[in-house]
Amino acid sequence: MRAKARADDDSFPQWPDLVIIDGGRGQLNAVQEIFEGLGLTQVSLMAVAKGPDRDAGRETLFMPDREAIKLEPRDPVLYFIQRLRDEAHRFVIGSHRKLRKRTSARPACRRSRASARHASVRLLHHFGTLKEIERASIADLGKVPGVSAESARKIFEFFHAQPG
Repeated sequence: MRAKARADDDSFPQWPDLVIIDGGRGQLNAVQEIFEGLGLTQVSLMAVAKGPDRDAGRETLFMPDREAIKLEPRDPVLYFIQRLRDEAHRFVIGSHRKLRKRTSARPACRRSRASARHASVRLLHHFGTLKEIERASIADLGKVPGVSAESARKIFEFFHAQPG
């Protein structure tokens, strides 16, 4: 289970000054409630919602306890905010596709036989996260009890195979 972050949590070195939310007043209120529950009242929040017809250039900016702001379609600030939102979408969509690809093509360490299923548990226990398993070398993977050299090679190749 993931531990909740707190405003005084030393594991997060510095909280951002501003968090921009893709959505309208409802999303802003939900995030504001969560942040207040975590004691993050010093972080400014802003939500960006597209216009009623979801037209780019007609975005509305929402901030807690303020009137909604509409910028002119050619405003450089609006253009910057649109670029931030588009980059966030690109990143999330790419990450989602990568995750779906991994979960749909079961890892090599879970395919072969029953003992290989236990190897995946040992790998997670040894490395802690899937990301750390992905970063591990073949030699590091092979050091995990119950993971053969051949399995280590297959696991490494699974994470480093070129798409296509």
